[in-house]
Amino acid sequence: MSIRNFFFLSALVLCASCSSDLFLDHNGNMPDAEKVSLIHEGQTKEQVLDILGGPSLVTGLSDDHWVYMSSTVKKIAFLRPQETDRQILALTFDQDQLTKIEKRTLQDGNDISIDSDETKPADRQVGFFRKYFGGVGSYTPFGGTSNKGL
Repeated sequence: MSIRNFFFLSALVLCASCSSDLFLDHNGNMPDAEKVSLIHEGQTKEQVLDILGGPSLVTGLSDDHWVYMSSTVKKIAFLRPQETDRQILALTFDQDQLTKIEKRTLQDGNDISIDSDETKPADRQVGFFRKYFGGVGSYTPFGGTSNKGL
């Protein structure tokens, strides 16, 4: 067996052994279905907090929108991770009373494509110090480079 074949066979065995690594990551703090069934519209924030515990996040400018969520991500060796399950419970309060309960799953989500357009930064205003002291240290009497553009 040549050395080339030995390295090729070793690389093939290494790749085959790595590809069977399967990891399931569970993230979030979604309460179980039994606890979720105990909440209903009209309850106060304190009552919901006692039943479900703290939310994953509080959205909006006020604390009237609570979100509980969890997800399961499957990772196989060096392949791209894939989300296999997502559960979201969104609660809306009005004047400390629960007014809306929404449940969402992975099937309700939308894929968002990344836009390749770029936003150009606004023109920088030249401040007082840069205007009057920006050239300090950039004087080069014998040529060479200067840092004036920095």
